[in-house]
Amino acid sequence: MRRYAPWLRGLWTGAEVAVTVGVVLLLLVVHQLWWTNRQAREGAERKVEALEREWETDEAAAAGDGDEGEQAAAPEDLGELAEPPPDEGDHRATAPDKPRVPDYEQAYAVLSIPKLGVRVPVAQGVSKQGVLNKGYVGHYPGSAQPGGAGNFALAGHRNTHGEPFRYINRLGKGDRLTVDTKAATFTYTVDRTLPQTSARDSGVIAKVPRSIVKPSYGYNEPGLYITLTTCTPEYTSKYRLIVWGKLTAIKKR
Repeated sequence: MRRYAPWLRGLWTGAEVAVTVGVVLLLLVVHQLWWTNRQAREGAERKVEALEREWETDEAAAAGDGDEGEQAAAPEDLGELAEPPPDEGDHRATAPDKPRVPDYEQAYAVLSIPKLGVRVPVAQGVSKQGVLNKGYVGHYPGSAQPGGAGNFALAGHRNTHGEPFRYINRLGKGDRLTVDTKAATFTYTVDRTLPQTSARDSGVIAKVPRSIVKPSYGYNEPGLYITLTTCTPEYTSKYRLIVWGKLTAIKKR
């Protein structure tokens, strides 16, 4: 049997290890960039469908109850507001009754971003395992609920796990966002963006959103806002990208 020099055997062994490590790393990349996206998107789509079925069932049941006795009054369609009412009290007058805070990690609304073809569940909380890694968008606890006075603040992955906010950097002033709940559909219109800020910039999700890192970005007055937050640049979590909008229409179910 032919014998190889020890250095040659070591070189061969090292090459085998390098190839094995490379294959493992490639599989990890495929898992993160493809498989987690596929799983999360499919799960998120199923949840959207489940929420819509649940709302339709509840509406049918409510209509049936109304038929048995006095016909229930149809909810008022508020249509579109050319501009949000200037007074915060006026906002409250047009909004539905304040909903209870959903259970933690419970999906209870659907966010749609027509320009990006995004339709994704909104769940209470921003935990990775319980919310974001499922492909959902997370609602920051303590911020306003949909249609409520203050700031309805949301977080979503930009890469992997469904990446619902991957292209929110393409949103600009005038683009529409809708939030469907059991009670109503809320339409927000994108108003401002902040391309990059610190991950610790808590001002962007405050009741009156304004960056504490870049104070020239944000608002000075109370209103009915929506905030989308995600990581930037892509494939990192060093900074945050922010999109802000204002409530412009409410349509009750």
